[in-house]
Amino acid sequence: MDDAAVLKRQGYIMGINLGEGSYAKVKSAYSERLKFNVAVKIIDRKKAPTDFLEKFLPREIEILAMLNHRSIIKTYEIFETSEGKVYIIMELGVQGDLLEFIKTRGALHEDDARKKFHQLSSAIKYCHDLDIVHRDLKCENILLDKDFNLKLSDFSFSKRCLRDDSGRLTLSKTFCGSAAYAAPEVLQGIPYQPKVYDIWSLGVILYIMVCGSMPYDDSDIKKMLRIQKEHRVNFPRSKRLTGECKDLIYRMLQPDVNRRLHIDEILSHCWVQPKARGQPSEAINKEGETSRGPEPSWTPETPDKKSASKLEPREEAQPETQSEPKPNEEEMWQVPVSRQLDTTGLDGELPGRETEEEALPQPSETHT
Repeated sequence: MDDAAVLKRQGYIMGINLGEGSYAKVKSAYSERLKFNVAVKIIDRKKAPTDFLEKFLPREIEILAMLNHRSIIKTYEIFETSEGKVYIIMELGVQGDLLEFIKTRGALHEDDARKKFHQLSSAIKYCHDLDIVHRDLKCENILLDKDFNLKLSDFSFSKRCLRDDSGRLTLSKTFCGSAAYAAPEVLQGIPYQPKVYDIWSLGVILYIMVCGSMPYDDSDIKKMLRIQKEHRVNFPRSKRLTGECKDLIYRMLQPDVNRRLHIDEILSHCWVQPKARGQPSEAINKEGETSRGPEPSWTPETPDKKSASKLEPREEAQPETQSEPKPNEEEMWQVPVSRQLDTTGLDGELPGRETEEEALPQPSETHT
């Protein structure tokens, strides 16, 4: 029996193809019971790898059944046929994903970004409070409903965190995600704290929201990792971001996992809290911590000749004297997000693990 016939028996009229991988695909469908369109993720067990079937798929199904949050894509039903196909019926993100939204409309104004980022952060807090981690946060996995509210989706690499006898969360050794959103510890193949990994990815997402470009160039992973470990975050001069916004991004993109913000600290940050908007900015000191004081200035980093053709001029997040851009400098280097990052979001394939810095994951993605 084909997919359309299976869905018809369950009360769904199959629509168009939304995405397809080697052993999974997503279709739209109309639910005769719900009276609106849904998304249907169809997984073929006969084509899927053993590791996915034994580990990742059971985790995803268990977690989807647990989640109930206004900023997380709803799961309406999960069923399986005797032929080995799994059907996951989900809420449809009718306005597409966040990456396409930004590619089409450009960087978000801070007020719009604040609203959407608060929705996303609330969803992550909900998950983290349940000891659930996503581990593949990226713009492609954030969908928009009819009112352009954010909805977190794709829990293919999610898991429930384990705790040791003392109640502390254990480290994770499975490395998931796309390189451009991956934290330095993951790129290096170091056992990591999965909740802290999610926070780094959140920082990358907020940067993309307000800048319309990537914070790091992932075409050279070793160079990107070196810049990340130096805690260098450069912002496009043309965006005129507030000090509070830069501060929040800078503290989420903290390479030291013991100093990276936690989700509660993000939600209580002065930029996220509209009522605190009149308060003094938190200046970033050389150690990457913050202290109350006047808004810091930001010194631009001179782009190297190799990258000048595709990266915006950036200003490095350090409290030094601001220098004025040269005429037409911004126009010369300004490029919005235009390339969709490679992903196996439908497949969840996991290539072999690389643990040495000299053998880092390839630029497109880091699934291990």
